[in-house]
Amino acid sequence: MQRLRGRVRHYAWGSHAAIPRLLGHPPQDLPIAELWFGAHASTPSLLDAPTGQEPLDAAIAADPERMLGPGVVARFGTRLPYLLKIIAPDGPLSLQVHPNLERAARGFEAEEAAGLAVDDPARNYRDRNHKPELLYALTRFEALCGFRAPRRAAELVAGIDAPLAKTLHEVLTASPTYEGMRAAFRGLLDPAVRPSPDDVQVVADACRLRLLDGSPSPRADRTVVQLAEAYPGDPGAVTSLLLNPVTLEPGDALFVPAGGVHAYLKGLGVEIMANSDNVLRAGLTAKHIDIPELLANVDYVAAPPIRVAPEVFYETTKVFYAPVDDFELSVTTVTSGRDHRLPGRGPRVLVCLEGEVTLDSQADGSLMLRAGEAAFVPAHDGPLSARGRGRLVQADVP
Repeated sequence: MQRLRGRVRHYAWGSHAAIPRLLGHPPQDLPIAELWFGAHASTPSLLDAPTGQEPLDAAIAADPERMLGPGVVARFGTRLPYLLKIIAPDGPLSLQVHPNLERAARGFEAEEAAGLAVDDPARNYRDRNHKPELLYALTRFEALCGFRAPRRAAELVAGIDAPLAKTLHEVLTASPTYEGMRAAFRGLLDPAVRPSPDDVQVVADACRLRLLDGSPSPRADRTVVQLAEAYPGDPGAVTSLLLNPVTLEPGDALFVPAGGVHAYLKGLGVEIMANSDNVLRAGLTAKHIDIPELLANVDYVAAPPIRVAPEVFYETTKVFYAPVDDFELSVTTVTSGRDHRLPGRGPRVLVCLEGEVTLDSQADGSLMLRAGEAAFVPAHDGPLSARGRGRLVQADVP
């Protein structure tokens, strides 16, 4: 096993303090939105090697059978199937969707043929992979995820005194099905028919007024106001009325499938996903947006957010199984006075969330991790155990 150095990503929506606090550092001048632990080609983490630091993707490519194991190589090729992140939104992220495997491959090839560089800001598809993801909350975490039932969305907009809200109500009541939701969503975002910034502001003002008068849906109204203040005139603020609000308490987990429209609002969490950086955005961001491409990838079926309940192993480990083959996530509370056997196999990434924990492997000795530190454990190293006192999160392949 080797120490793994995470790679920081600075985005405007990130927190100045949350990730630095986890690492034992003071608040930073630049917001730190994400800390990546993985082997994605755009930002591979770095292994501590005898000859210096080595990108994880290069180390895997040099010896895939040892690093990944023959089973993972047979299923996924010579790449790590997942990407683990610490994510710290201090303000709303973009309204976004991730593609499925077929659309990701098709989109990547089309942009390659068009001559777009992989790091071009106008690029949608930076790899050929899908990007289902699971979020494990470290603090209270607020998000929007998936579509509400059309009848509930119609109830929410019914009492908003704004022409745009009345139009949405008419669309949703005329067809209280996924087709009506699709029409409402497209009507807010499609460049050919989307509302003007003034129309959006009228809805936000009406929601603000309704809050003062005793709103029947204060959470929904507050979200519209919050998003309109962060991104004035962006119809994504009104789109929030069509989406499920989600509050995760520490220890809760949320799964977002490919095609699931979502936006994270605030909190600190661990995020694990297929090894991809494909994001299709429609608003609530200063980054590149491609509304037609997002609309082509959205799953419009209304459904409640997918909360994942853990299974408990060895009394102290909670394992969160997502309905995909690329990854699983486990969280272990390590207490002094005993060794803790860790579940999982194949290539593993472990991050110490708090305390001080020593990892022991049957094949490759020991490594001590403090809060914020990480390790990569090759498949060759076999079973792991942990001792000390603290909390560990582990990514592995099911």
